Amino acid sequence: MPEQQIEVGIFGGSGFYELLDGAREVTVTTPYGDPSAPVVIGDIGGRSVGFLPRHGRHHELPPHRINYRANMWAMAQLGATDVVLPCAAGSLQPDVAPGHFVLADQVIDRTRGRADTFYDGPDTTHVSFAEPYDAEMRQTAIATARRLGITIHERGTIVVIQGPRFSTKAESRWFSAMGWEVINMTQYPEVILARELQMAALNISLITDYDVGLADDPDVDGVSHEAVIKVFAANNAKLRELLFALVPDLPLSADRPALHALEGARI
Repeated sequence: MPEQQIEVGIFGGSGFYELLDGAREVTVTTPYGDPSAPVVIGDIGGRSVGFLPRHGRHHELPPHRINYRANMWAMAQLGATDVVLPCAAGSLQPDVAPGHFVLADQVIDRTRGRADTFYDGPDTTHVSFAEPYDAEMRQTAIATARRLGITIHERGTIVVIQGPRFSTKAESRWFSAMGWEVINMTQYPEVILARELQMAALNISLITDYDVGLADDPDVDGVSHEAVIKVFAANNAKLRELLFALVPDLPLSADRPALHALEGARI
């Protein structure tokens, strides 16, 4: 049974910790090995939250080496019903500009070899994944971002690549031609693992640059490394503002589909 220490889990960096009330570190042991780091537990507006840096304390874990199952299991073990999955991302469409946020509602998996299920047998389990992200969380995030004046795209498809390399121009143009909005390296398998543990998930994609396939498009200015770092820092500040306004307003309704994902899923 989960230890009810948190209500919301957030995958984020150490820049958020100092703003938490009564922050403390908790080391969680999982059947899948060690999480990326201890979970930092604290309070936001009267709601208990846990922060876990998916890439480790010092960003030492590349996307393909993250222990996603241990990370998500740790959040569930601490009692989280909802998880927020912010991520730095590239844009695949000209209208999704650096500095914007995208609240993805769909995900495309282009990774390989990642452990992406808790159910390897003997109980065959097929969870519904038609709607990967929680509509209630996304609607709350939309309202909060509007109130704060943060530019957001209310929906979008995020394609997740294996990494650690970036896309070729041909790959990027293919993804763009498919109509997908965002590219990232970590959303999968985080979101499906959350579903298998019956937690609701919210993505917040922080757009730092245009992906390489758009960089030489005559309608899109190329973005330098310096510009990317500047946008990343500004996005982190906006993300912090959004999270600290969003978390206390999450309804955490008990009847959402993700929270009952295992009902009828086992054969």
